[in-house]
Amino acid sequence: MASTQARIGQQALALLDVALRVPCIFIIDAIFNSYYDPGSGWAGVMGKVLVRVMGVLISTVVLLLSQKALFKFYTLFFAVLLGMAAALINYYATSHLDFYGAYYKAALGFRLLPRNGTTLWLGMAAVQLIFGIGYVFLLNLQSVFAALVVLDIMIPLWGMMIELPPDVRHLVAVFSGLVLVLNTAVCLAMRLKWFYYSCRYVYLLVRHMYRIYGLQLLLEDTWKRIRFPDVLRVFWLTRVTAQALILVYVVRAVRKESGDATGGATDGSSDAQGYLFSWDVFWDLTSNLIISGCDSTLTVLGMSAVISSVAHYLGLSILAFIGSTEEEDKRLGFVAPVLFFILALQTGLSSLDPEERLVRLSRNMCLLLTAILHFIHGMTDPVLMSLSASHVSSFRRHFPVLLVSVALFALPVALSYALWHHYALNTWLFAVTAFCVELCLKVVVSLTVYGLFMADGFSNILWEKLDDYVYYVRSTGNIIEFLFGVIMFGNGAYTMMFESGSKIRACMMCLHAYFNIYLQAKNGWKTFINRRTAVKKINSLPEVRGDQLRDIEDVCAICYQDFVTSARLTPCHHYFHALCLRKWLYIQDTCPMCHQRVYVEDEGRDRAAFSNNNGGYAAPQAAAAAAAAAAAAAAGQPAPDENQHGPPVAELLANGAAAGAHAAGGPAGLEELPGDNDSIEFDSIDYDEDEWGTQNGNTPIEEDYINDDTDSTED
Repeated sequence: MASTQARIGQQALALLDVALRVPCIFIIDAIFNSYYDPGSGWAGVMGKVLVRVMGVLISTVVLLLSQKALFKFYTLFFAVLLGMAAALINYYATSHLDFYGAYYKAALGFRLLPRNGTTLWLGMAAVQLIFGIGYVFLLNLQSVFAALVVLDIMIPLWGMMIELPPDVRHLVAVFSGLVLVLNTAVCLAMRLKWFYYSCRYVYLLVRHMYRIYGLQLLLEDTWKRIRFPDVLRVFWLTRVTAQALILVYVVRAVRKESGDATGGATDGSSDAQGYLFSWDVFWDLTSNLIISGCDSTLTVLGMSAVISSVAHYLGLSILAFIGSTEEEDKRLGFVAPVLFFILALQTGLSSLDPEERLVRLSRNMCLLLTAILHFIHGMTDPVLMSLSASHVSSFRRHFPVLLVSVALFALPVALSYALWHHYALNTWLFAVTAFCVELCLKVVVSLTVYGLFMADGFSNILWEKLDDYVYYVRSTGNIIEFLFGVIMFGNGAYTMMFESGSKIRACMMCLHAYFNIYLQAKNGWKTFINRRTAVKKINSLPEVRGDQLRDIEDVCAICYQDFVTSARLTPCHHYFHALCLRKWLYIQDTCPMCHQRVYVEDEGRDRAAFSNNNGGYAAPQAAAAAAAAAAAAAAGQPAPDENQHGPPVAELLANGAAAGAHAAGGPAGLEELPGDNDSIEFDSIDYDEDEWGTQNGNTPIEEDYINDDTDSTED
């Protein structure tokens, strides 16, 4: 119970902390969006600029205050507001004889106070008493000074009650206000020491963090400490809500005036229709809200924060639906707002005319939607591949992922059809269509690989060509994606040169050229070369078939499966499936059993004695074995021990020295071993490339192959 109350208290403090920082964003936004006349002279311009700079600086300092300092600042601020309100009420009441009439006009037609004089003065006294108590409480004044301050606030009302002359009442109100201002100034001056030490503490803390952790961690810590995304989100929602209420009020007032000008409705339905809007009016209101919601840099940031929340919960919902627990897939709430903000900066969204801004915003949202769909595909593809490679037969596990994959194929098609149906071809439509086609291609590749693994799951024999087929499918998809990247680079270059060039667009094009074209081509070529090298190494090893294969009486030490058709013999006389050994050689050039080099140029290895994986000889030529032992003894080397086992592969794999299949699945046909053999899921094995890359002075592991689409598996 206590923990629940503490948690609720912390949440309330966090909510209050965010709410108190939002006015600073409003002030900064109002300063940047305000207009001033530059023709007011040099002194006037300098004064206005100084006021703007001071306003932005003070608002920024308050925004960055710690929670404790922020609460103390607002305590003093509200105390000053209460004192000002009490002084202004006294001055206004003593300066206007017909106080109620003036108040009635200022209250927008609502009768808030009675016309009876006694009741009016009692109500004013109660209000002033509340203001006085709040003032002394927030300033934490002593009891004697508190009583004097409350008495000072109430004296002008007493002068009105005893009907002093107007000049005297006015003089009493002015004197009371001056005393209140003097007391406030003294209280604030006494807290200057606290303000100085608070600023000095913040400065020393920032300097220390900058020296120890650097600028990046300092900015990240400040971003989290002040809850800046939540502040921006509340700022944008509050601003849009206020504008919506104002627009609805204005529309209703205009409709009411137009109805009065035409004599009103003939039936009694006019009041009911006043609360309803037609579709055109609703669309106009929504368009105006959207246009005003991105008319400055801060409002664009606020809209990005709202998009971040929507994308975050969308990503969590999809992850829960498909049954994924990957932490890396929860970054949709970060990727989506960053893309939206970059698109807004790239297109100059906030500086466009209102109508053009709405069109540009809708185009940016289409591009953002395609990017979100691409990210969702990245979330579903590993789950889809892991289900197919692990041979999960439950339909309930496969159906959500397949449904999301089908939706990822259907949504881009529907979006492209709708856009081509309503818009003519231009660079933007071409880009959106290219992204949609690329997404459809990714989905087709994922479903094709999924189908290959599922077909292998229903097969009872080892499908040795499965890895080749998966590689061909994914390579085809990667080549087409690379071509799309080149085409999109040309489309962006045309847009920058002939339509809307900007420095941000040029930077984005350079990043696109490096990451999506150069690195993709480099990694793809490296994958092809390494794969071809691995195949060459496998083909250089002798192949065992027929009687010699039956005499082995052992299993592959990588997959624990029997040798059915053939096996490959390493120079250290160990047997493996060609497919398993090739996957191993993608990342490690040593034998899985004894860590000797596999690819050795030796013409006489074909005539070497055949041994099984346990060190025992399987060939019937005992004389050859004896000759080999004698030769070893003559050379001063110990003879092979028939009972000597190589290092256990399970231990090597558990320590991180294992080859896997693609992240989307493992090698097909590897099933659990019956009996008391330790079964190892080949597709769920992790590996430690740092450890492998430093063993026995071997060549470092190619990281690209570890993460390659067809060569490694990540759970």
